[in-house]
Amino acid sequence: MLGLVASSAHAGFDEPTFQSKTIPSFTITTPTATSGDTVIGAVRPYRIRKGDTLMDLARYFDLGYNEILEANPGIDPWVPPAGATILIPTEWVLPCCSYEGVVVNIPEMRIFYMKRLPGNQTLVYTYPVGLGRDDWRTPSGKFKIIGKTVNPQWNIPESIRKEHIKERGDPRTFIPGGAEDNPLGKYRFELSLPMYRIHGTDIPWGVGMQVSHGCVRLYPEDIERMFPLVPIGTPGEFVYQPVKVGRRGGAVYVEAHKDIYGGHPALFKDTMAEVERLGLAGATDQTLLLQALDDSGGMPYRVSPDPQAPTLAMAAPNPDERAPIPDDAEAGDD
Repeated sequence: MLGLVASSAHAGFDEPTFQSKTIPSFTITTPTATSGDTVIGAVRPYRIRKGDTLMDLARYFDLGYNEILEANPGIDPWVPPAGATILIPTEWVLPCCSYEGVVVNIPEMRIFYMKRLPGNQTLVYTYPVGLGRDDWRTPSGKFKIIGKTVNPQWNIPESIRKEHIKERGDPRTFIPGGAEDNPLGKYRFELSLPMYRIHGTDIPWGVGMQVSHGCVRLYPEDIERMFPLVPIGTPGEFVYQPVKVGRRGGAVYVEAHKDIYGGHPALFKDTMAEVERLGLAGATDQTLLLQALDDSGGMPYRVSPDPQAPTLAMAAPNPDERAPIPDDAEAGDD
């Protein structure tokens, strides 16, 4: 029987709580494009308590707002019904196919850092991100980490400055590092891809949304933990994979997300081509694949035919896990 993630203590969702939250990492046998497991984590159930919001729960469980909404359609994000059980979608298919360095999957709005270890092992860290809105799209492309800055100053591009003047009468040309309204937050990775950066944010609730001028924004506590892990020189890539195909325990899983920039109008055709390219067509049921594309809630969905196996992999009960319960144009560097 599945255990519910819940709490008996009435601790509020506040910044110290978010700063001290648990963010798991995963050690896997290093996969290749055609072999090895490429699915990490597990989906967990959670029982809503009075005062919860999906936005608070997303941040506490290190999810983007998009991820918790996709996994729980029909649930009011601001006043979810107390006692209802929702899904915490903390399971992911790794983006294909380098399995090394920093990878940002744009449609998923999630970043992965994969570090090779001795003994053919790979350590995986993953965090949700906010990305470029539709008129300031985050691009696809390879890059390297070429610099790291603590308390970066934001030199506002002229096109964004004009936008600020028009929207709120703010004519500033820069915002100093450490300022409360600095949209870069406290930490920034500089990339070899001109005009784009990976950094924190002064508005955590924008994670899992298309809110930036093209750059990648992480929760403050996530960028603080990621910052010392990633050395200068690390390779990276922005990929556009609305559907990811993975393997776990001999079964095939498909994880589907909204095609946010409209780049893949034929998702089923593209997914079948990927399944065939990975040599997994013989282990894939096309009916289950259609279900995964239509109704998987952004979570890895088993598409291998096995009537005894669940389509969603659920975590085993963990009575020690607790969640706090609250009381009643030109790409810009942001």
